[in-house]
Parts: sequence; C-alpha cells; structure tokens
Amino acid sequence: MWEKLEALRAARAGRRISSLFETDPQRAQRFTVQTCGLLLDYCKTQLDDESRAALIDLAAEAGVAARARAMMGGACVNETEGRAALHTALRAPETAGAIRVAGEDVLPAVHATLRRMEDFARAVRGGSAGGPGGAYTDVLNIGIGGSDLGPAMAVQALKPYADGPRCHFVANIDGADLADTLAPLDPARTLVIVASKTFTTVETMTNARTARDWMARSVDRPAEQFAALSSAVDRTADFGIDDSRVFPFADWVGGRYSVWGPIGLSLMIAIGPERFREFLAGAHAMDRHFLEAEGADNMPLMMALVGIWHAQVCGYPTRAVLPYDQRLARLPAYLQQLEMESNGKGVAMDGTPLARPSCPVVWGAPGTNAQHAFMQLVHQGTQVVPCEFLVAARGHEPELVHHHRLLVANCLAQSEALMRGRTLDEARQMLAGRYEGQELERQARHRVFPGDRPSVTIAYPQLDPQMLGCILALYEHRVFAEGVILGLNSFDQWGVELGKELAKSVDSALSGSGIGASASTATLAAFLRGGGA
Repeated sequence: MWEKLEALRAARAGRRISSLFETDPQRAQRFTVQTCGLLLDYCKTQLDDESRAALIDLAAEAGVAARARAMMGGACVNETEGRAALHTALRAPETAGAIRVAGEDVLPAVHATLRRMEDFARAVRGGSAGGPGGAYTDVLNIGIGGSDLGPAMAVQALKPYADGPRCHFVANIDGADLADTLAPLDPARTLVIVASKTFTTVETMTNARTARDWMARSVDRPAEQFAALSSAVDRTADFGIDDSRVFPFADWVGGRYSVWGPIGLSLMIAIGPERFREFLAGAHAMDRHFLEAEGADNMPLMMALVGIWHAQVCGYPTRAVLPYDQRLARLPAYLQQLEMESNGKGVAMDGTPLARPSCPVVWGAPGTNAQHAFMQLVHQGTQVVPCEFLVAARGHEPELVHHHRLLVANCLAQSEALMRGRTLDEARQMLAGRYEGQELERQARHRVFPGDRPSVTIAYPQLDPQMLGCILALYEHRVFAEGVILGLNSFDQWGVELGKELAKSVDSALSGSGIGASASTATLAAFLRGGGA
C-alpha cells in the first residue's frame, strides 16, 4: 500500500491544490469531518478521493480499529514495558461497563480516586483546607513532562472558567524557574502539589525539597501544605505528606496522557470539579467517536492519515500548529511531547528498524503572533511546512468582538494564502506604476508566493472545558493511529533514559572527578566549574 501511495503522490506532481476545487465544486464539503462540535477541514491538501481511499486502506491493513479496541479494552498495547495504555479509562463514566486489566475492573478505583480529588478540590476552593494564613490563594504544581505540560496548558486554556486559587507551574531544574515563581507567593497561603508517579524524578524532587525549605522558613509544619500525585505512598510518607493528600494512579497511565486523572488536580482546583467532569466528558465523547466512526467519517483517523500523507508520503519533515486562540498558547508545546515522545522512534514493535521516517518535528505558536515571526518561512521559504490551524467561532470577551472577528479573518486568510500564493504576473501587475524595467522584475520576484502549501483547520464554537477535552483526545487518538500505521509503540519513551543516566557521571565531572565523561564534556565541565573563566 505504501508503494501505491508513493505512486499516487508522484502522479500528482505539479497539480495545484487550488485546481481540485475547480474540478470538484463540493470539495469543501466532502473533505471535512464534523463530530462533538468540532469541524476538521482538510480540503486544502493534495488529498483526492483516490489517495484518501488508499490511506484508509492503509489504516485498515495496519489494523487501527482493532488496535484501538484493544487499547481501550485494557489490553497490553505497551508491549516493551508490558503494560496497558488505558488513559481513556480515566474519563470513562461509571456507566461505561467493566474495563479490565489482568482480569480486574479498573473503573471503581478510577472513580474512587476522582471522588477523593473532588472532595479535596472543594475543600481547597471553599477555604476549609488552607494554611496558617487562611484559605489558599495559590497552588504551586511541581512536576515535569506530562506532569507539567498537560495541567499547565489546560489551566491557561480554561482561564475564563478558573474561579479557584491561582495556579502556578514549575518544571525546570533551573533554580530561576522556582525562584521566580515563589517570589510573589505567601508561604502561609500556598498549597504545593508534587506530581511524580515514583516520587524519585530528580528535577521534581529537587524542586519539591527546595519549596519545602522555602515554606519552612515561615511555616511550622510545611509538609501539611503539600499534596502528592504519586503511587509511591512510602516515599510520600517519608516526605511528610499525609495519605489523605496522596492521589495515586496506575502504571497504565503514561505521563503525557495523564491530565485526565490525578495529574489534573491543579486544573480541577482552578475550574472546579463540575467543569473538570465536563472536560472528561468531552474527551470520552471523542473516544466513542474514534471507536465507532468508520473511514472518512472518523476525525482522529483522518487527522492521522493527513499527517501520514504529509510526513511519510510527501516527506515533509515538520508540522506547524497554529492556534488562533491565545489561551491555547501552550498547546504546541503540549503536542510536541504528545507526538514526538510517542512516535519519535527508530524501530518497529518487533525491534526492526523502521522503513520510513517516524513523526515530524512539531512546532508552532499562537496566531497572529506567528504571522510576524516565522510565517515568512512558511509562505516563501524553500521547504514546505504543513500547518494546522485552530480557531473558535467566538471568544469569551463580548465587549471585544471586533478583536475576535479580526483574529478569525487572519486565520482564514493564512490558510487561503498558503494555498493560493501569488504568481509573478500578479506581482508585476500589483507593482506596475511604482517600478519599471529591471527594477519592476526584481521587486516583483520578491513578492511571489509559491502557494500550494497544505493546511488543515480545526474549528469549534468556543473553547470551554468540554471542547478542550474533545480537542486533546482528538490529538491523542491521531498520534495513536499514526503509531499503529507506522508499526511502532507510541507508549514507551526510552529516548529520555540515556541522558538521565549520563547526567550522574557528568555531575561527578562538575565536582572535579571527571569520572565517565568524554574529553569534550570534561573540558566544558572544567570551564563551567571555574565560573566560566
């Protein structure tokens, strides 16, 4: 099937995306998918009926649907670690029926933990849980990777609904991150949430101990103002955190898929348990759609197939994510981890080298800022960058509706410009009268846009908790489907291990011993150990 797709791609070389609309007046309707209030528009790509059908056949050949059922049914789909990947159970309602892992129904424990989270969140929000200075005014979440990116992104995205204590996030081992975040906080009115499944993550535990020391300078019993999102109850007890403020999660919840459970506690405190339930409901609706919709009617599958077409068939090495929604400013970073940690692999499930490139480099920034930064390269650069635009029909600021209209206009104009471009003749006509002769020719060439650059657009009514849940689950399933088609394991992340292991020997080099460090690293360590002199 790959060979067929590559032949289809070659046969269409030189055909412009815009010409597809001329031959098919219904293309704009036929190359869209709608579900859960979302609209996915992928008509501004080179996909046509034949290539789309071939891609759907590729997904069927890879067994995406069967693999999705296995994943959501609790099967061991994370084969290199011998685990299920059952983050979807965290957002399944109690009425969903049994979901078994090793014969045990996991839903009762999931919902028992969810209810404990809700009780704690209500106590924090209502003021019955607080510090010596009274009700908590601030919550500090200390984690890294999925224990930081997910809740930090979601809290910012849902700021219009955040009527609880202010939430802050620290991840980096760089002391500047923690120092700058702690500076304005009142230690007597701050709750610290430490998010680490094993309670051994070096960056997280270093920051947690420093935060406890900071609090101890003003508070007699600082550990009483800590909560833990961890399964290592012995280590949380050693830290001084009472079991009533420890919220565990199973090993079948991967970090980058964990915002739906205890890792989302800071989000629940910010927006309240009821809205957090709406967030879960939106994701569950997308789960059901992914399981039940077929072929071109399946939105996550079509997102995946467009991605496969661009990255593996066309060979485009990057993908830009452009949310025209300022509160989704952290979404590109969140999706970087979701996709590149999941599918940035070099071997297939059986350990053999991949025959094709794995995932593209994912990057991006909010529009319209991006238009005044890197969109120059996207429009006129020498490499093709497929773009994904996200835009809401309405914002949360009715008094600034004219701002939102301009925002939407810019979003739609960008995808139109990427597709349409500007020819040399059009540039000459635009400049006629201002320049003539060779200068006209020179100036016109600078204003040519090649166009024919693909994009998709995800549109939705408004960014609320349920819609955010839909969007994040859409991307999760898109990444999963791409991984199945590529034949790799989307749920392990061995690539993060080597650097963590070597950090120990490099630390000894910084102390002067140089044990285990290469000549280059030892030289750098000596320079830095000497204060950079």
